[in-house]
Amino acid sequence: MNNIALPLILTTISGLSTMIGALIIFLSKKPNKNILVFSLAFASAIMLGVSITDLIPTAYSYLIKQYSILFIALLIILGALFTFLIDQYIPDSVNSKNVSNNRLFKIGLFSALAICLHNIPEGIITFMSSYKDITLGISLTIAIALHNIPEGISISLPIYYSTNSKFKALLYTFISGISEPLGGVIIYLLLRNYINDLVLNSILLFVGGMMSYISLFKLLPEAFKYKKYRILSISFIFGIIILFINHFCFG
Repeated sequence: MNNIALPLILTTISGLSTMIGALIIFLSKKPNKNILVFSLAFASAIMLGVSITDLIPTAYSYLIKQYSILFIALLIILGALFTFLIDQYIPDSVNSKNVSNNRLFKIGLFSALAICLHNIPEGIITFMSSYKDITLGISLTIAIALHNIPEGISISLPIYYSTNSKFKALLYTFISGISEPLGGVIIYLLLRNYINDLVLNSILLFVGGMMSYISLFKLLPEAFKYKKYRILSISFIFGIIILFINHFCFG
C-alpha cells in the first residue's frame, strides 16, 4: 500500500470523537439527575437510531440477496441475546451497596463493549473508503464522528456517576474509541484476505442487536427510573433530530 497515513488519521479522528462526548462528565462536580436523564435518553435515541436506520438496513440490503430474512433476524437476535446473557451472568463490578451505581456501571460497560465491536468494522470501512477515495473518506469520517460523540456519552457518564472517577470514565471511552483505528486497521491489514462483505455485514447485524438491546432495555429504563419525563422526552426527540440531520447531510 502506497500511503496509509491520511486514511489512518481520518479513521483515528472518527474513532476518538467519542472523547468529545466524554467531556460531559466535567459539566457537574457531583451527580446531576437532569444531566444523567438527558444523556441516557439522548444516547439511547442515537444508538437505537444508528441500529435501525444504518447498521441493520445496510447489512440487510446486502445479505437479503443471498440469504433468507430468517438468517438476518437470527444474527440480530443473537446480538441481543449475547448482551442479555452478559447482563444476567456477569456480576456487577462496582464495590458499592448502591444498586443504582451498579446498574449505571453495567450500562457503561455494555455500551463500551457494543461500541468497541461496532467500531471495528466501522474502522475497516472508513480506512478502506479513505484509501480509495479521500473525499468519500472525509465525508464518512464526519458522519461517523457525529454519531460517535453521543456514544461517548453513553459510556462515560454512567461510568463516572457509578464510580465517581473521571479517569475511569475517560479510560473506558478512550478504549472504545481507539478500537476503531487500531482494531479496524490492524484487522484489515492482517486479515484483509479473509474479510469480505458477508463477515462485515454479519458483524453489523450482530452489533445492531446489541445496541438495540442496550438502548431499549438498559439506557431508556434507567432514564425512566428518575421520573424526569419531560427532560427524557425532549432529549430522545433531540437525539432523533440530530441523527436525521446527520443522515441528511452525510448519509
